[in-house]
Amino acid sequence: MDMPESPPPPPPVNSSPISTATAAADMVDDDPLSSPYASLNSHCHELSTLQDLACRGAWQTILDKVARSRSLSLLTKPHEHLIYLTFNLLSLVKLRRYSDAQSEAQTLDEDLESDQYLYESYPDHYPTRKPGSMIPFALRWLHAHLPFTLGDRQLSLDRLYSLLHFIRSKRLSQNQESIGETSLTLWKKRDSFVVNTIISHHLSQKEFKVCLSLLKAEIAKNDDPLLLSKLGYVEMQYGDLDGAKRNFEAVEKSIAGSENSDVGFKNLVSRNKALMFLVAKDYVSAVREYEECIDRDGSDVVAINNKAICLMYLRDLSDSIKVLENALERVPTMALNETLVVNLCSMYELAYVNHADVKKTLSTWIARVAPDDFDTSCTRI
Repeated sequence: MDMPESPPPPPPVNSSPISTATAAADMVDDDPLSSPYASLNSHCHELSTLQDLACRGAWQTILDKVARSRSLSLLTKPHEHLIYLTFNLLSLVKLRRYSDAQSEAQTLDEDLESDQYLYESYPDHYPTRKPGSMIPFALRWLHAHLPFTLGDRQLSLDRLYSLLHFIRSKRLSQNQESIGETSLTLWKKRDSFVVNTIISHHLSQKEFKVCLSLLKAEIAKNDDPLLLSKLGYVEMQYGDLDGAKRNFEAVEKSIAGSENSDVGFKNLVSRNKALMFLVAKDYVSAVREYEECIDRDGSDVVAINNKAICLMYLRDLSDSIKVLENALERVPTMALNETLVVNLCSMYELAYVNHADVKKTLSTWIARVAPDDFDTSCTRI
């Protein structure tokens, strides 16, 4: 069974469209979308509509909208063409149309630092705009990620490391007194996002030493409980249970010693404990920890999924199925992901003679509520 606590393999099939779409809209230089005095649509034609569609996973509608805007010549400025290209490329990747995405990406210059992507190259369009790049951050990330989808892992890694260097050189070159906290926070999130993507690539190839090196370098800069937990997950994957336990205990101590009573951190501690119980095959204790998580936060899908797995290991298929079905009913937007559905269908196959009919019912419901990029093959019908 899948354990979603580990860093996901690249790309996460159902990664959050909100964070991805926001990154797509944010421009690399001054982050104009963070300005309280500007609207999305003042920055780009119908950008708020694209954002809303991305948040709802309506990727096919985005493709139609981009095609219509291009055919009617509704995009009047160079940066608008780049933003629409980003949403189009993102939608194609989400829909797993990688060859089409490659064709779309080939309309770009290979050098994303080319003068044609600078605001100052178009003084008629941007007479008062500060110099800088028009390339959205998400377009840079997609440019790095796309080769992986086409089988060229090494090129993808090279571009990801280059992107990480770009982010860090950008952060170092910023005068922190002259820019807002929002922009600084955004660059930190981008740094973390790319580092985690790189770790996912290495982890998928079981390159544990590289993962450990990257994580320890990040922890040296920021003793974040999430990073310490990820380090423990990696250690568990190659069998260093003592190392994982030490890191999980450090996480618990760090959170207990802080004034932060955030539910997310409390659940992080409980999930870490549950994982140790799970490895030790103490499924009853693991279920108890996961139940505490769910009591605190009924939308904690990791705890819900792993509680169901533990119940299955305890040969309580009836309750394990109920846990996942109830989650899909209560919080469908959170619980509807391929990992949970694969596990539920596996339980149906073990529990029911007529599992094909039950899975067809589930598949029909998924078709009605799921976003466009949901991989329906996970029902194994």
